[in-house]
Amino acid sequence: MIVAGFHPVSAALAERPEAIEALLLQEGRRDGRVRELERTARGKGVPVRVVPREELDRTAGKAHNGVAARVATREYDPVEEALGGEPGSRLVLFLDEVTDPGNLGSILRTAAAAGASVVLPERHSAGLNESVSKASAGALERVKVARVGNAARFLGDVKSDRFWVYGASPEGEPLWDVDLTGDVVFCLGAEGPGLRRLTRETCDRLVAIPMAEGAGSMNVGVSAAVLLFEALRQRRAKRPA
Repeated sequence: MIVAGFHPVSAALAERPEAIEALLLQEGRRDGRVRELERTARGKGVPVRVVPREELDRTAGKAHNGVAARVATREYDPVEEALGGEPGSRLVLFLDEVTDPGNLGSILRTAAAAGASVVLPERHSAGLNESVSKASAGALERVKVARVGNAARFLGDVKSDRFWVYGASPEGEPLWDVDLTGDVVFCLGAEGPGLRRLTRETCDRLVAIPMAEGAGSMNVGVSAAVLLFEALRQRRAKRPA
């Protein structure tokens, strides 16, 4: 796949240099950031090609800022790694049929900032493609992303591993009134349909983001950010002074 822009290319060089087939630089673009990328790539044995702007536009679209890379498709992580971490501090997002690549990319950026991992169902979900990579601004390379075949079985397994499973739903309890410390899996559904019935029924509790009357629903990426950072706020508040 093609990764374009400074942040995504820098992240790929940092996290998966062995997967980069070539770094593509725009002819005539020799500012400091480009030179630093080129030095990093050559130092890691990544081939560097200088190409005309027209060729880079055809390859990577026009929003590349003069840099792109051909990168092998990002593989999914084992579920065990996505659920790893220090017990009592693990945060995981399970995305129940979130099919929009832009939303998935945005959620990956938030997950990277919050130190969370992401789990996707094998069917009816956006995959780890170029659109997701671009929308994630490099976060795709920094977040553990796993894939599971059976959502209900996965959620049952994480409960056995001492996770609390909370589903995001307008019918849930106010988020601020729920203890989100400890190991937590947040389940978020696609905008519109929300969580599937079986996923809802498998959750320990449903939580809602309190909003002004008539506000409607929020983008799933925004909802993920609110959930994750409320959990982090609660954890920070619970630490001994």
